Amino acid sequence: MRIKPKILTRFLIRRFFYGVGLVMLVVCGIIMAVTFVERLPANPDATAAFLDSWRRLLEYVPMFLPMAVFMGTLLTYYNLTKSSESIIISSAGLSPYQMARPSLFGAAVIGIIATTIINPYSVDLNSKNITADHLILIDDEIWLRESSDTGFITMNAKNMHKSGDILLFDDATIYIQNKDFKLKQRVEAQTVKLSDTGLSATKATTWDTKGVSKVTKWSTNTLLTPQTVLDRYLQPDQISFWELPKFIKKMKNIGVQVKAHQVQFWTLLFLPLTMIAMATLGVAFSQTRQRRNYSFGIKFGIGILTCFALYFLINMFNALGSTGVFPPLLAIIAPSLIIIAAAGVFITTFDTI
Repeated sequence: MRIKPKILTRFLIRRFFYGVGLVMLVVCGIIMAVTFVERLPANPDATAAFLDSWRRLLEYVPMFLPMAVFMGTLLTYYNLTKSSESIIISSAGLSPYQMARPSLFGAAVIGIIATTIINPYSVDLNSKNITADHLILIDDEIWLRESSDTGFITMNAKNMHKSGDILLFDDATIYIQNKDFKLKQRVEAQTVKLSDTGLSATKATTWDTKGVSKVTKWSTNTLLTPQTVLDRYLQPDQISFWELPKFIKKMKNIGVQVKAHQVQFWTLLFLPLTMIAMATLGVAFSQTRQRRNYSFGIKFGIGILTCFALYFLINMFNALGSTGVFPPLLAIIAPSLIIIAAAGVFITTFDTI
């Protein structure tokens, strides 16, 4: 009796998702437990700590997802070998390469979901609780500067947090200069609020050009808004995949370096390719002619070490792309293509022995 290819494909896809899902469940459970215990003292109750842990887990997903796909693929093919199902599949006429195709398809689906759904959801969830940790700082302090036809406004603050549609800056010092860079006013306040109408403080100490100080309520109109500040200073991983192209174009128009943001965009766009590469690597490590794969533990350990090495390689290429040594697109796709080529050669060689 000949087994239909579609039945085998659905069977292998189910087994692949089961293997990856099991690995993801274990890894996510460990991260959630550790993060929950770590964040519990910093939150008012267990519910807030759980939500904080959930947000942090979503931030970690891009880091461990490729490794989870590799481990899930290896686990899937180990179980197929252990249960002798791989022998049945081979007897149906499928080569190791044909057996791998459903896993590669499943890996691509995981990458697409991570890019188009998980990443925007994570960014939206974390953007509701933006702090200074999400900003690119100079000397661990926040610096904002605005130039206009009337002069310049420069603000230095120790910390920042978001409250609704406004930004609050702590321990802020503001310098107001005219067009000739002469200081017109200096303002110090414990809390300065930035809204769509400008900067303001309910209680601030101001100094005029004569050095006379007074404590008063203070405000000034600015071109700066909370959104422009966040757009200018947010790190690449704090911007949704769908918003990155528009953000990159806008930053290019005002002359801001966006290589790191381009690397982030290409990383998310080609994440399905990265998942395919890790699944191909998992298939290569799982190749065996033994009915019982006694060397699974050794292969699993070597595979984990290989994953760490590849993780270092991918990060190195990302850094080279961010600094402009490599074009961002090449820096992202090169590691995945190298992995696919090397693993594909091994699978093909094994199949022809």
